[in-house]
Amino acid sequence: MIPLELAAPLMFAGLVVVMLLGYPVAFSLGALGLGFAFIAVESGFFPPQFMNSLPLRVFGIVSNDLLLAIPFFTFMGAILERCGLAEDLLEGTGQLFGPVPGGLAFAVIIVGAILGAITGTVAASVIAMGMISLPIMMRYGYDMRLATGVIAASGTITQVIPPSLVLVVLADQLGRSVGDMYKGAIGPSIMQTLLFLAFIACVAIVRPKLMPAIPKDARLPLGWKVVSKVLMGMIPSVILIFLVLGTIFMGVATPTEAGAMGAVGAMAIAAVHRRLTWPLIWQGMESTMRITAMVIFILIGASIFTLVFQGVDGGKWLEHLLSGMPGGAVGFLIFVNLFVFFLAFFLDFFEIAFILVPLLAPIAAKLGIDLVWFGVLLCVNMQTSFMHPPFGFALFYLRGIAPKEVRSSDIYLGAIPWVLLQIAMVAILIFWPGLVTSWLDAEEKIDIDKVRIEMPAAPDPFDEPSPPVVPPAGETSK
Repeated sequence: MIPLELAAPLMFAGLVVVMLLGYPVAFSLGALGLGFAFIAVESGFFPPQFMNSLPLRVFGIVSNDLLLAIPFFTFMGAILERCGLAEDLLEGTGQLFGPVPGGLAFAVIIVGAILGAITGTVAASVIAMGMISLPIMMRYGYDMRLATGVIAASGTITQVIPPSLVLVVLADQLGRSVGDMYKGAIGPSIMQTLLFLAFIACVAIVRPKLMPAIPKDARLPLGWKVVSKVLMGMIPSVILIFLVLGTIFMGVATPTEAGAMGAVGAMAIAAVHRRLTWPLIWQGMESTMRITAMVIFILIGASIFTLVFQGVDGGKWLEHLLSGMPGGAVGFLIFVNLFVFFLAFFLDFFEIAFILVPLLAPIAAKLGIDLVWFGVLLCVNMQTSFMHPPFGFALFYLRGIAPKEVRSSDIYLGAIPWVLLQIAMVAILIFWPGLVTSWLDAEEKIDIDKVRIEMPAAPDPFDEPSPPVVPPAGETSK
């Protein structure tokens, strides 16, 4: 038996311990929630009937139409990863920037941003860029840490650029539309890409030997041939971006429908490149099934934990803890971002979004924080979960496809400058919220003092009704 005021802190501490121990998050969350539910019922914190809402919550998860966008975007990314589009884009863009120091690095960031706008998955971008560009960078004498860092960073941009899967999940957890989340992410994604390009430009000016230009014998003369190489990759990309993002922004399609069109478009591009084979489709479906199952199980486990946590007044405990922090809303944001950055060392973005966001969103709303901006801010912060040890998935993907001569220490040390740039992006968003909100549709402001409700006058019950009009004899009414 424990007192009610200690139930929520103990439950939250148990969550942190379970995560640090490394047990599968989905099942740990469910077990922790059910275990504390038994303690809560025995302690009289809430009646057993309180848990009757759990089946309804689980059914609400598996019947959520919005979450159907996840398998569509995942399948689209898995197909585009192997369809040849990235090769066309990188070859043409690399030739375009090849004559200047750091030209290949510029090309990798730009192509990574374009792939992010049509795949929505980090794995697809990192693997595709690593397999294509890393051998070329090694051949031309790029510094190994710089080369691996550029490739990993180019993939993490995908997390912020629509149609990011993270934005879909955050929209669902925050109760905001996916379209608003996508619009809000446009400014930060552009700024993030420009920050990365500016860093490459600075290194190219200060230390050009770390990223030499492409040798003259490997360059094509600038002209129609180079432009045609760029257009070969760019035109299909623009068409696919319009199918996915354009239809959402215009209100023609829902995110799920846009994802379905994107999946069909990815298969069409693979067919044009003569790579649409049954093994390719099977690999795409297998990857999609694995990721979707993981997401759903994490969401179910998080829903169990959240239900019990709210039952023991965990929401009130967190609100009292965080809303009373010094600095008001800014202090709350700084603490939350530091906490998310710490959790990103141990959890991936799906787990953070499903566990933490439902607990923080009500507090942010009470502090007057725009939830779309708050979601985009967390999305930018959670980029770091792909880039730092011990569970930086972008680094794992790169390690899996990098040649044996590339040392793991170079991959991890090469990620440090890019993590710092991502943290700088978080600070920029905190002190410049207009970078997100200016892209959103302006809400119509209504002055309540000027609202007038006019009702038709009610008939007086004491008035005598008028006698009916009787036509003269011999006439009929028409």
